[in-house]
Amino acid sequence: MSNAASSRNILQRGTPVGLRFFSYAVLALAIMWLDQRGSWLDSVRFGLSAVAYPLRIALESPVKAWEWTRDNFAERAALQTENRALRERIRALELLSMRRADLELENRELRNLQASSADVAQKWLSARIIATDNNRSRQRYTVDRGAIHQITKGQTVIAGGGLAGQALRVGPWSTEVILLSDPEHAVPVQIARTGQRTLALGTGREGILALPLLPLQTDIREGDLLVTSGLGGIFPAGYPVATVSRVRRDGTSPLAQVDAQMTATLARDRLVAFIWFDAAHASAPAEAAQSLEATQSSEAAR
Repeated sequence: MSNAASSRNILQRGTPVGLRFFSYAVLALAIMWLDQRGSWLDSVRFGLSAVAYPLRIALESPVKAWEWTRDNFAERAALQTENRALRERIRALELLSMRRADLELENRELRNLQASSADVAQKWLSARIIATDNNRSRQRYTVDRGAIHQITKGQTVIAGGGLAGQALRVGPWSTEVILLSDPEHAVPVQIARTGQRTLALGTGREGILALPLLPLQTDIREGDLLVTSGLGGIFPAGYPVATVSRVRRDGTSPLAQVDAQMTATLARDRLVAFIWFDAAHASAPAEAAQSLEATQSSEAAR
């Protein structure tokens, strides 16, 4: 047994490599020739394909999964970058739109101010409201113009629609403005329809003035326009002040109870204007300053 096995091993080891290669080549050519001449190898090929397909899928799956993951993350990153760029563009467009709307509003307010001061003002300077102090005891605004802009104490302040108030305290770069509706403020007015003169007092209510000195028989009605009378030399005559909003006549009092709404649109405006009057409509800054000094003295006394 051992001798026979040894003989076969010797014969196998002795078989030339070239002869084995030639034998395999001849066998392969023979199989190819038979496959060309008939279809008996189709079943073998079909069986091998059925066995190899799952193996191929199993081998290709990790590669395809990696490619899908890579492409998915790359697409996700690209979408995130695009979304970020679009959001930034939308934000920039929103800011541009808001700025445009803001400029349009500011231009409209400036046109209103210019129209309000065109008749009597020699020049005017717009100012932006930077702070408000509105309550029952005070009606004040602070604006971003001061002494360096040639603003003086007692100077007239207007807003879109009419008279707003006066410069009360002037600093280098800002000014505190006392509004007509401040309880410490009074302005001489007249009813534009009849010419009746009276005094409009601040009430402490935003935009509301009171006319407490009119007798019951006074010809005044809701909707009447009140304008400055020019008395006292503080404001020029004929400047819009307020519109009568309520008239009440109570038989128990000899005086009518009249309220008026300021024509100046302070509630929605962000700009006011300081005005300088021409020689024909002098604003008498000395008299205006004296009036405001009296207001400040009364505040200090309280």
